[in-house]
Amino acid sequence: MKRRPLPIAAALAAAAAFLLTACGSSDDSKDNDKIAGADSGSSSASTSPSASGSADRPKITLPDDLKDTFEGWKTGDATEDAVLADVAQRVDATNYAITQGNVDLPALSFYYRGTALADAKDWVQSIAKDGYSITGTNRYYNAKIEVFDSSSAGVVYCEDQGKAYAKDRKTNKVHKTEVTNNSYVLYSTRVEKNEQGVWQTTKLTSQRGHKSCTP
Repeated sequence: MKRRPLPIAAALAAAAAFLLTACGSSDDSKDNDKIAGADSGSSSASTSPSASGSADRPKITLPDDLKDTFEGWKTGDATEDAVLADVAQRVDATNYAITQGNVDLPALSFYYRGTALADAKDWVQSIAKDGYSITGTNRYYNAKIEVFDSSSAGVVYCEDQGKAYAKDRKTNKVHKTEVTNNSYVLYSTRVEKNEQGVWQTTKLTSQRGHKSCTP
């Protein structure tokens, strides 16, 4: 029986329950059927929000032909905004690693940990092995957050991959594809704060074509 898609509020509740009970777990599951690289109350978009804190953060500079945009990626709450900023940095780190084809970049281990890090490296390596990079614009929106306690939180958000494309590493040929419901992805993440004050991703799941994210 096909599972019925949940509205975003229900998805957040389900994800929060799942991620909260996963305390201490570092499992990571990511949908690998397309190269991948969020409150819709604001129509403005920006590049990844600046992360706060005193941690010595690795520099992430996306290539000129790739852009990650984050719509309404602030709530006005200091803790929530710190969580969202580190989630955005983790997104940038992943997409940067894809463009470089390098699983050993410091940014990956800075924003992931445990098996989530191992799975992220596998994801990046599989794309590089297939001979691809990524180009275009990834749009992130509809971010919903629940802070569980002082060191853990859950975040649900959407990604629009309609203007992001695979690029052949050897020829630089861009493989444009038709935009469908599967171009929109719902992500559920668990993040945990480390000793340096960085909110690292310890769990990540995704669902393509979720009606919470599709137009």
